[in-house]
Order: sequence, then C-alpha cells, then structure tokens
Amino acid sequence: MRRTPWPRDAAARLGGLDIAFNNAGYQEPRKALAEQPDEVFDRVFAVNTRALFQAMKAELAVMLPQEASAGGCVIVNNASVSGVRNPNPGFALYSASKAAALSLTRAAAMEYAARGVRINAISPGRIVTPMMMNSGVADPETIAQSLPIRRMGQPEEVADTLLWLASEAASFVVGQNICVDRRLPRRLSFAEAQDKW
Repeated sequence: MRRTPWPRDAAARLGGLDIAFNNAGYQEPRKALAEQPDEVFDRVFAVNTRALFQAMKAELAVMLPQEASAGGCVIVNNASVSGVRNPNPGFALYSASKAAALSLTRAAAMEYAARGVRINAISPGRIVTPMMMNSGVADPETIAQSLPIRRMGQPEEVADTLLWLASEAASFVVGQNICVDRRLPRRLSFAEAQDKW
C-alpha cells in the first residue's frame, strides 16, 4: 500500500496546512573536492536539495487547493550561509547543495506567490548545533572570537527569524533569503584551512 505524504496526513488531522518549515541538512566529511567520492555527492544532494524539492511538492499539493485561506500559506526552507558565501574549504558539496536549495526557493517563490503561497529561506551561520560542533571547522571559542559579537548563535535565534517569516509581519517578503549569521568571519585560504583540519 502506498503511504500518503505527511502534509496530507497533517492537513487531515489539523484541518489544513498553513505553514511548513523544511529543515534538512547533511554535511560531507571534510575533504577537498577532488577527494570526494560520487556516493558522498549523491547523499549530500539527496538530503539537502532533492528532499527539499520533494517536501515542497507535497506541501504545495496540499496548500494550493486551500486557495490561500485567510492570510495565505507560507513555506520556509532552511538553507545555509555556506550556500551564499562558501566560507569553509573542504565542504564544496554542502555549499553547492545549499546554493541549489536557495535557487530552488527563489524559483518556487516566483511561481507560487500569486497563488497565495509565500516561499522564503533562512540561512543560519555559526549556530550551536551538533552538525556545526562536529564539522571540524574550529573549536567553538575560536569561532566565537572570529565573530563581531564574540559568540555563536543559538537555535532559538534562528527560530525567531523563522517565526517572523511565517507571520503576517512578513507578508510582503517573497523569495528572500535571510542570513542569521552575525556576519561571517573572513574566509580562510585553502592552505590555512588545511592546517586546521
């Protein structure tokens, strides 16, 4: 038997689907591009880009027939500042997949805004998460000291941005990417980054 996609299950239980947040991320083991096997490329893009495409398709299938009830529907995709600036050598696949996620977000936003679905993205930077802590970029104190505010962000600070994008206060915001990053530190040269690996 074929399983009903989760947005339909949620809409049936809750009486509709007004807001969706797509939050998926996989970062490859840190290596230079030429050292990454094809299987790793496939996994990174399957999680960071293909899953986003599939989630938005399923969400839109539920949202569009609702005819943008009341204030319309909202999709927010979690991307990454790596998709904007690629600040860390050794994570080319992650950066490329998140850049693709941003492009997918902008394209979908233009396609569905007139039909009552606002689509935007948020791009977290140095946020205290298990993936960030296990990335091998640098120790947390070094990362914190490289930021103008001298601390890493917390997941709740990303959530605040998400809540704003999902609210009526952001009703005129379409196809945008909001970076939650306290401005990234300078980029390391590849040689400097290799010294830190």
